[in-house]
Amino acid sequence: MTTTRTTDSPAPSAGGNDLIYGLDDRPAFAPAIFAALQHVLASFVGIITPTLIVGGTLGLQSEIPYLISMALFVSGLGTFVQARRFGPVGAGLLCLQGTSFAFLSVILSAGFLVKSRGGGTDEILSTIFGVCFFAAFIEVAFSQFIDKLRKLITPVVTGTIITLMGLSLIKVAMTDMAGGFGAPDLGALSNLGLAALVLGTIVVLNRFNVPLLRLGAIIIGLGLGFGVAWYLGKVDFAGMPDVPAVSIPVPFKYGFSFDLLAFIPIAVIFLITPLEAAGDLTANSMISKQPVKGPVYLKRIKSGLLADGLNSAMAAMFNSMPMVTFAQNNGVIQLTGVASRYVAYFIAGILILLGLFPIIGAVLQLMPKPVLGGATLIMFGTVAVAGIKILQEAGLHRRNMLIVAISLGLGLGVAAVPEVLSQLPQALHNIFESPITVGAFSAILLNIFLPEEHVELEENDYEPEAQTHTVLQNPQDDDAHGFAPNDLGGQLNPALRPS
Repeated sequence: MTTTRTTDSPAPSAGGNDLIYGLDDRPAFAPAIFAALQHVLASFVGIITPTLIVGGTLGLQSEIPYLISMALFVSGLGTFVQARRFGPVGAGLLCLQGTSFAFLSVILSAGFLVKSRGGGTDEILSTIFGVCFFAAFIEVAFSQFIDKLRKLITPVVTGTIITLMGLSLIKVAMTDMAGGFGAPDLGALSNLGLAALVLGTIVVLNRFNVPLLRLGAIIIGLGLGFGVAWYLGKVDFAGMPDVPAVSIPVPFKYGFSFDLLAFIPIAVIFLITPLEAAGDLTANSMISKQPVKGPVYLKRIKSGLLADGLNSAMAAMFNSMPMVTFAQNNGVIQLTGVASRYVAYFIAGILILLGLFPIIGAVLQLMPKPVLGGATLIMFGTVAVAGIKILQEAGLHRRNMLIVAISLGLGLGVAAVPEVLSQLPQALHNIFESPITVGAFSAILLNIFLPEEHVELEENDYEPEAQTHTVLQNPQDDDAHGFAPNDLGGQLNPALRPS
């Protein structure tokens, strides 16, 4: 029988392991719900913002509250699938699923295409969700070959993508710290002061040796910032949107349509987002002290991408945009020291409740942008540092430095000067306007065509120390989660070695 330690107090870390709770630890209810709330607060705006943008741009105002509820609902379901793992579906990590920004431009293009033909709200949404449903199975198919494409998922490629993701998100955090895009008081000292208060609180609490303070650093910082913002008159409950008491999920509520012209660009993005998701899952594995090389790692990536695709299909069925594994939650794991996948069950439950009872989400929508920016700046920064750490371990010799330098330069260059793509055909513009897409393609192509140096033969064997606090007395029980000791060719994974 397997004995998995349920901890009321955090386990001692070992060997430089900063985790308070490892991947298979089961925290008590209080620390678990505390950690879960921080993940929800960190990702809430990211989950609902793409829906707000699409709904506002396409003139779907009357449907926005319901669409936001469904975005939260399916994020909860998808997060549970990823963490719980059902057969070959799910990475078995504490990774949160949320609405993807990568699809914004192509979904808006699909919506405008339907509007140009005189289509109304129902026809626009039925086409968007119908096309996304079919396109999601492209990622499902892609996931089944990812273990055959090992040259695409080398440490230098994933490290570059993760670093680029963190660096490209910092602009979003800085904009929020200043007040948010389009804010009339952008850059006001009151906004910067709120952001500094939140950021400083998180930093100070994170340096305490009291695990509870470190665990709650983000939520305490956000709570303090929210309270001060309310006192300063920056939170107006009178401005809460009118929302129904309960939102009932209705599969394909708006109908089911398909349009080939709308399908093609969305299908192309579904070929690209797995690379971003693989980078997120790699960062999550590394922060959680799991392997980032070898059969166990590849199997985890394959299962995670399969879940990403199926979750996106489920999202379309329940009237929401495609989903992807969020990057900012890796920063939450790093800051709190909680990598337990059982915390994801609490995250899923909270998100589902937020979706079913939209009044709760409406209150959280009032969180001022500077308060969120103060927290997300450090989260996005830790994502970039996680990528740098992978690159360091991969070895920054001449070849790898060339790959990283060119890929980061192209990706950040496109983000800084988007006009460089202005003469491209619209279909190509939609694909390459994302800095992550440009950087990922660059890293992959350079990694394929630049000849390897002799030193790489040893450096490519890198695999970080994997440590958890799970005590296994029966290896078959771990196989129920899909990652048995036999996955390493008969060698027992250190993460699963009985103590």
